[in-house]
Amino acid sequence: MALATSSLLQVSRIYAEDAALALPRGQEIVARWPDADIVPVASHWQIPEVHGDEANVRRWVRIKTEALVLGVKKSLVTRPNGRSADFIAPSTANGCAMACAYCYVPRRKGYSNPVTVFANIDQITRHIARHIAKQGEKTTPNQCDPDAWVYDIGENSDCSVDALISENVRELCDLFRMSPTAKASFATKFVNRDLLDWDPAGRTRIRFSLMPAETAKVTDIRTSPVSERIAAINDFVEAGYEVHVNFSPVILTPTWLEDWAELLDELDAALSPVAKTQLAAEVIFLTHNEALHDVNLGWHPKAEELLWTPDQQEPKRSENGAINVRYRYGLKSQAVATLTALIEQKLPYCRIRYAF
Repeated sequence: MALATSSLLQVSRIYAEDAALALPRGQEIVARWPDADIVPVASHWQIPEVHGDEANVRRWVRIKTEALVLGVKKSLVTRPNGRSADFIAPSTANGCAMACAYCYVPRRKGYSNPVTVFANIDQITRHIARHIAKQGEKTTPNQCDPDAWVYDIGENSDCSVDALISENVRELCDLFRMSPTAKASFATKFVNRDLLDWDPAGRTRIRFSLMPAETAKVTDIRTSPVSERIAAINDFVEAGYEVHVNFSPVILTPTWLEDWAELLDELDAALSPVAKTQLAAEVIFLTHNEALHDVNLGWHPKAEELLWTPDQQEPKRSENGAINVRYRYGLKSQAVATLTALIEQKLPYCRIRYAF
């Protein structure tokens, strides 16, 4: 596995729980950055220098670049989902080296939230393997997949970036390659071509997140360019991955519909016949958060010109009780219908798994 030498990860400090350092995976990660300072911490959740401190906003990107956290995942729970996947698997990482302005993960852990890697990968894979075995065969097709139980393995991180740091993601994909009744799934905004050598045998679904390029330049900070994500799809299909797309988040800029038409034309022109036959999409409109809006004003106010539009938005209470904002009901329902019709026109072979 190639070590990340780009500007995305230049790790100089590793905050580590003792239990994580005692495990082989923790030791392997420390060895990848031998010059990094090791900072002992009692809990990966409570590191004021890294997250949870409002003053860190000014150092948002630097923290994501230079800091890495090693922890142990203590609660191993596989949750039902039913939308993007049948189940949400326990995370093997939390946080991200990228810095998308709309990302929901900082709302939970706080502010910069660099990558935390969980070193107890053996416990996590055993838990998932037992859960897969307990399900048996999938006998009723659904929007997640007609035949396999789908497990999202990247709810709180980007697995393509995580794979630059450790073998956790590869070990999960190897588990699903040997699981004829289940598939792994994760969304990504980063093209990691090391994954092309993994031989997933169709048991891992990668969902490349796409949006119009000009919008992404403002909101998708430190990610692979949208054109690079599109160009990678055929190669990943050829390498044995199932590849879907996430049209997400859909942001209602003044030129949003024209921009999406251009993006869909670019995607159609780039895809191979094989990629087209297996393509499906999720369509997710922007949900934002007032606290995140306030944080973004401290480091990237230009993004908030696109994301925070009170004349278009209304409050929405999330499942965990947080107050978010989304596009007003009538505006959003009309925009969903308009965009899905455009997708059906431009990409008639692309099944829309859900849109909201």
